[in-house]
Amino acid sequence: MPLFNKKSTKISNPSPPMTKDPHAYHDNNNYKNPPIPTAPTIHHDSMSNGGHGESTVTKPQLVFNCQLAHGSPTGFITGFASVKELYQKIAECYDFPMDEILFCTLNSHKVDMSNLLGGQIGLNDFIFAHKKGRPKEVEIVKSEDALGLTITDNGAGYAFIKRIKSGSVIDRIPHIQIGDHIEKLDGINVVGKRHYEVARMLKDIPTGSTFTIRLVEPMKSGFQGIAPRKGTAGSKPGKQGYGSGKETLRFKANGNAAIEDEHDDATQCGIDAINSLLDSFMGINDSELATQIWELGNNKINSMDFAEAIDASDLEAFGFTDDFIIELWGAITDARHGRYKR
Repeated sequence: MPLFNKKSTKISNPSPPMTKDPHAYHDNNNYKNPPIPTAPTIHHDSMSNGGHGESTVTKPQLVFNCQLAHGSPTGFITGFASVKELYQKIAECYDFPMDEILFCTLNSHKVDMSNLLGGQIGLNDFIFAHKKGRPKEVEIVKSEDALGLTITDNGAGYAFIKRIKSGSVIDRIPHIQIGDHIEKLDGINVVGKRHYEVARMLKDIPTGSTFTIRLVEPMKSGFQGIAPRKGTAGSKPGKQGYGSGKETLRFKANGNAAIEDEHDDATQCGIDAINSLLDSFMGINDSELATQIWELGNNKINSMDFAEAIDASDLEAFGFTDDFIIELWGAITDARHGRYKR
């Protein structure tokens, strides 16, 4: 008998974990002062909405430094409570459409998936926005069951390639790179779909068949010395750090954003282990989803209670198998007992 029954409810965007998730997959730098801009600055100070008798989300009024990854002046971004709102603020700051942003990295202008912005931003993190670059179409023969892709998304409708397995079908195609946005599959537009939906579409392509994938790579340009610095030289008088580096701004699935303490080692190891299982079993990478699974299981005493918690949540729509539930539960209990090393 299965651990939980299928339901007809649809998943309500389980916030990708952008991840440490989802949703943060980055280490926060402990700047003692905010990063010092190294170029003329653009100031964008758009605070939270004023109340006019309406119920509004309270947006943390924190200021984050931002640059375009291919090179730009530094912008100051504030007044957002979700990944989509963050992208909108960046687009307004630099005066281009929001849908030009593929994804953001933290503290690195490179297409570095280990520093991908997910569902959390450290209070001292420096944001780099990667814009759309050159589109390309590639015809692929699916000669093996697995293509060797790990797919994630930016939380705003764009799925892209997070990892390529060495020696895989995709690894043998030099035109396909990490960071490429998947726009179409055999002419079907996948913009707006979550990464697990795109992964499922790729998995469902029959082995031995040929299909066409349309990709958009991140914009590439010479980055001439524009980057955040840790030093204090040239800092403005009275300018204080945004935080200790041990707190993060976390985007929640309900649309709220909250400042939370950084996860302890056991919690982070558990989230990382769950994310690895999602990668291995489903071909997706979503630290926020991994965080959500951890939180559902962290206070449970056995796998049956854990399965029931998943069954009662929006994660039921994933249709996790009983065996996969057991694997997830094993990762949670191993982390609790300190069996993982960071």
